[in-house]
Formats: sequence, C-alpha cells, structure tokens
Amino acid sequence: MPPEHPEAKGPTAPVEPLFGGGDPVPVAITRLAHGKDLPLPAPATEHAAGMDLCAAVADAVVLEPGERTLIPTGFAIALPPGFEAQVRPRSGLALKHGITLPNAPGTIDADYRGEVGVILANRGTEDFTVTRGMRIAQMVVAAVSSVRWREVDDLAPSSRGDSGFGSTGMSSENGE
Repeated sequence: MPPEHPEAKGPTAPVEPLFGGGDPVPVAITRLAHGKDLPLPAPATEHAAGMDLCAAVADAVVLEPGERTLIPTGFAIALPPGFEAQVRPRSGLALKHGITLPNAPGTIDADYRGEVGVILANRGTEDFTVTRGMRIAQMVVAAVSSVRWREVDDLAPSSRGDSGFGSTGMSSENGE
C-alpha cells in the first residue's frame, strides 16, 4: 500500500497508472459542503485516461451560445509534488452540443487547494443546460517534469528548424 499523502486529512483517491504498473499515487481529496452527495472523480471505463467531473450547481445553469461560465465541482484536491491535474473537455459534449473548455487543458497545480472549477463555453448554436451531477469534464492526473534552463547562444539544428503554425501541412502525405 502506498504511503498517505502528507497533507491528507481524510479520504484519498488512488490514481492508477495506465502503463508501467506500480502503486497508485495517493491524492488527498475533500468533498466540499455543496458536493457531499456527488460522486468522486472516476473513470467511466476500465482503461479511460480521464476521470469524469460532475457539476455541483445548486440550480440548473443555462449557457447561451457564445457564453462561458465557471461551474463548481464540489471538491478540492492536494496533489503530491511532481504531479498536476489537467481538466479537459468531454468529447461527446463538444461534438453533440459545442460545449468545450476555452482553457483546455486547465491545469490544477500541486500547491492549489481551492475548489476545482470547470470553465465551460457554449460554442454551439442552441442553449445548453448544466444540471446538478451532470458529467461536464474529465480530469487526468499526470507527472510533471521540472526543468533547469540552460541558456545558449544558438540552438542545435533540427530537420524542422523554425517552421511552425501549419508548416507540416494537413494531408497525411508530404504535400498539402
């Protein structure tokens, strides 16, 4: 059994690695008063990378086309150092209703202790209603590499060089 997270004062949600085995990473999670009846983040299927996040709204929230709003989740987490949580859109909501996250992926840092919130945007053509308990986004916990910058006068050359912003084309072949 992995050690408890040093800041854990209540339940911890184990985060299972998809590949490579090993023990799950213990992540401290606190249900806030307005989220006590909602499920903890959990994957919908056995091999899902993301854990579904539910809306902890008291009343239905209507998002008109072009509108965005912050939706509460009813929980806060304490990630161990060296990890982050990424909040991502759910593909079905994006495809069927145009509901997405304008800051995708939203980053939850290891030292953040506030409620996890989801910024939802309606890029669709019809009103979209968010109801209590609706699965509105997904969260992926991942290891983060720290860097130590090493300033140089020139960068080593690469086959791509400084070409960017569509320079590799859209076709699966070498042409446009």
